Amino acid sequence: MALTIKEQLSSPGGILKFLVKYNTIFIFILLVIFSALISDVFFTSVNLSNLLKQVSGIGIISIGMLIVILTGGIDLSVGSMVALLAVTFAILVNIFALPLAILMTIIIGFGLGSISGYLVAYQKMAPFVATLALMTIARGLSFIYSKGSPVTFTTVGGKFMSDFANNSTLRIPNIAIVFFIIVICAMVMLRYNVFGRLVIAIGSNEEASRLSGIKVNKYKFLVYAISGALAATAAIIVASRTNLGSPNMGMAWELDAIAAVVIGGASLNGGKGTAINTLMGVLILGLIGNILNLLNVPSYPQQVVKGAIIIFAVLLQRFDSK
Repeated sequence: MALTIKEQLSSPGGILKFLVKYNTIFIFILLVIFSALISDVFFTSVNLSNLLKQVSGIGIISIGMLIVILTGGIDLSVGSMVALLAVTFAILVNIFALPLAILMTIIIGFGLGSISGYLVAYQKMAPFVATLALMTIARGLSFIYSKGSPVTFTTVGGKFMSDFANNSTLRIPNIAIVFFIIVICAMVMLRYNVFGRLVIAIGSNEEASRLSGIKVNKYKFLVYAISGALAATAAIIVASRTNLGSPNMGMAWELDAIAAVVIGGASLNGGKGTAINTLMGVLILGLIGNILNLLNVPSYPQQVVKGAIIIFAVLLQRFDSK
């Protein structure tokens, strides 16, 4: 039976356990307060808008990464797929009508993710190996199809997407709204939908799920396909924001996505994690980068800070599981 917040706090060591359990939220709040104290620029609409725009692309692939990790898998290909699909979308939007270009890009992303899903689910290939191979292939194809140069939008449809990606609705960037909608859909799916519950069950105990009649291979295949479709969505957003598709897009994004999911409290062993905590993890990573940028800290030390935070998050998970 779940304890109330008051009961949790009044139990032995309750305050510490409560802080550890909800560490992602507390870290986020502390970072916001710290950011406001060190910089007068932080709470300006321009800075907050830029922050949301910067995290939206990585945030979308982080949701896909979460769904994969919940099954006990990993998807290292998403960053390279963003590059390939951004180039693909730029080429398609210059040839076809905008709705068709968007649909084709998402279908291609779903198909690319299905390759990893097939190798993992039906060929029993280790997720690390399967997605690492696809990561290499996708990055290479992005350079081949673009001939090593960015592909610029040249049509009315491309201009429309560029305007959409760089404008706001009710002071919230449009691409951030897309990200938040995806988060809400993931929350509903994982909490209330049979698919989401079965995904979590597979990650918690794959053998028990298989013995209970769950088609484990089918669901493991689908989570990678969904991750590919979300990578395509992120690619469309990123390409639209810059008005081009580049083979250099999405560099190391797979690592940021994994970091966001882990900081959000998900277990790499599967079966544990939520969309709202992944959202918090994405925002925490974005806040760290934003703070360091406001302090004029170079990019390399930022990577050191991110790595340290990942270690800290994993140690908190270990403490919470005791």
